[in-house]
Amino acid sequence: MGGGTLIRFGLRAAVIAVMALAVWSGGAAAQSATAQAPFHVVAFWTDKGEPDHIAFAKQAIAFYTELGKKQNFEFSSTLNWDDLNAVRLEDVQVVVWLNDFPHNAAQRAAFEEYMTHGGAWLGFHVSAYNDESTGWPWFVKFLGGAVFYGNNWPPLPALLDVDAPSDPVAKGLAKTVNSPSNEWYIWKPSPRANPDVKVLLTLDPKNYPIGLKDTITAGDLPVVWTNTKFHMIYMNMGHGDKIFDSAEQNRLFENALLWLGGRATP
Repeated sequence: MGGGTLIRFGLRAAVIAVMALAVWSGGAAAQSATAQAPFHVVAFWTDKGEPDHIAFAKQAIAFYTELGKKQNFEFSSTLNWDDLNAVRLEDVQVVVWLNDFPHNAAQRAAFEEYMTHGGAWLGFHVSAYNDESTGWPWFVKFLGGAVFYGNNWPPLPALLDVDAPSDPVAKGLAKTVNSPSNEWYIWKPSPRANPDVKVLLTLDPKNYPIGLKDTITAGDLPVVWTNTKFHMIYMNMGHGDKIFDSAEQNRLFENALLWLGGRATP
């Protein structure tokens, strides 16, 4: 092969390499842009009722507002639960319930419609409260069949086991998480009994007995889970003003919202 041929061959190879690099770089840039595309979150809460629940909601709003600035998503909150309607939720990718839940048929129907058509939900603590008087069987199924059975008192910190360390919501967490003071709920039946439920964190048995006035002495107590039939996460945390005192637990809160918003967790 002559010198001229070698030069032409080398130039052609270089051009191909540059084109391939450009295509790869463009694809990577597009993928990065998609991963960081803004999404919209609306948090529903109440400033009436239990002071510890209100204190949590106010801190959660501040936490997610700041996170939205860092992670390029739009976070807003409302006290008006009638905003839970098809028009308001049309461009909303994630609905958050901080310390309350729908109280009338129209709000409930709008939420069912939203979730069954691909919406996402993050619920904290009392937002999942239900008992024989709730009268919303769809919501019980949505939670994986879990019905509120009781709780410890007073609020206490607890050690939590990470059941699904490979799940994006648990990314970056150690095998156990030291969770700040909270009121821990018991569910009957346990959501773990439902094959559609994936439990992410559980109260470690080392905590038992937990409580002074009302004591939990034993049993399976899932704390964070998802019903895989929906794009949803429930978290038992949400009682008092200490919930955001743990950087590790805050990572869980961050991961959850980013995952629900369609982002790869950081």
